[in-house]
Amino acid sequence: MGRAKALLPLDAGETFLSHIVRTLRDADVDDVVVVVGHEAEEIVADMTRRNAAVRFALNGDFDKGQLSSLVAGLNVIDRPGVTATLVTLVDVPLLSVSTVRAVVDRYRRTRAPIVRPVARGRHGHPVLIDRGLFDRFRAADPAQGPSIVVRQHVSADSEVEVDDANAFRDVDTPDEYDRLLRDVKKPV
Repeated sequence: MGRAKALLPLDAGETFLSHIVRTLRDADVDDVVVVVGHEAEEIVADMTRRNAAVRFALNGDFDKGQLSSLVAGLNVIDRPGVTATLVTLVDVPLLSVSTVRAVVDRYRRTRAPIVRPVARGRHGHPVLIDRGLFDRFRAADPAQGPSIVVRQHVSADSEVEVDDANAFRDVDTPDEYDRLLRDVKKPV
């Protein structure tokens, strides 16, 4: 993209990251940790200017892939009393409050070790990970990333059907970003 996705502008003065944080807060997520690596100072400064109630985890190995960021976040949140964590990617900026709540509610009902939104065979975000799997992610092969652990622990209870196309909308290219902006600005 040529710049940090976290700081890409959306409508109404929000960025990808500030929108995700607001969505998580609106869904009653009580502790939001943002893993930063590339352009960390700019991202922290932007969130500080916004008075975002978040904590930061620095991933000095961000160039080693998603697993390194997940582990950096787990190392910050893993403490007594934590039963699970929600994980989402900054390039899935428009997840909805209802999807976040559906994932959390499914976990509370089933205690499945992995819970994720699904629609028409696709898996989306956020993904909820039970604390019992934290060490498995820490021990995972960085070349395979976190998905191998996720796949090993999904079950029928893991998947919650959602009607939220944005839970599956990954923005990786300038064209995808342009389409997202057009869709955000469409009148309802």
